[in-house]
Amino acid sequence: MEQVGKVYLIPTVLSPEGLHTIPPYVTAAAQKISVFFVENERTARRYLKALDRSINIDSLQILLMQGGGATGVSDTELAKKFLLEGKDIGVMSEAGCPAIADPGHRIVLAAHSVDAPIIPMVGPNSMLMALIASGMNGQNFQFVGYLPVKPGERIKAIKELELESIKKHQTEMFIETPYRNNHLLRDLLASCKDTTLVCVAADITAPEEYIKTKTVKEWKKQELPELHKRPAIFLLLAQ
Repeated sequence: MEQVGKVYLIPTVLSPEGLHTIPPYVTAAAQKISVFFVENERTARRYLKALDRSINIDSLQILLMQGGGATGVSDTELAKKFLLEGKDIGVMSEAGCPAIADPGHRIVLAAHSVDAPIIPMVGPNSMLMALIASGMNGQNFQFVGYLPVKPGERIKAIKELELESIKKHQTEMFIETPYRNNHLLRDLLASCKDTTLVCVAADITAPEEYIKTKTVKEWKKQELPELHKRPAIFLLLAQ
């Protein structure tokens, strides 16, 4: 029986200008992998070319995560098939570290089911970078992903997170689709207590990077940042 292949969790840039944040060993791994599971094929191709222009993109198998492919076979079954054939595979998120806030965890779990080695690689992680730059509690925190889209449900979720933060002295982190960022910030400031800390971390690693932590009361006294279509992380810590 052939040796089982490895899964490389390949970090990607948080902004097009952030290639300097990717360690050299990531490029070395990408150069030897021929099968990739990705969120977006076009973005993945562009990123691999940025890592090394000599990579022959057309010779690679770049497969989308989630659901069945053109053959009707699920991405997880395909991943297991490649691994059992001894092929190494790479997993890439749209931005940052794979398997966080994207479907990459499904490929990783499938790999565990066939005892394939998992190689997590160092790279930019927007959640952790926002947390360490926020000044909030880094010993007790949770990332809850996306909040509800409907305004009433979103406000309810914000108030519940604030109560949980008070109870556990826990930093709460969440994200929003970039075109709804302004709405989320306004709802945060309208729903939380004046003393609650709110951090906005946008365009991390980009030249226009913006990271500010203020109380709700302080945010209300100033002009709010324009966050429309800017990738952002939001954090709150009730005091």
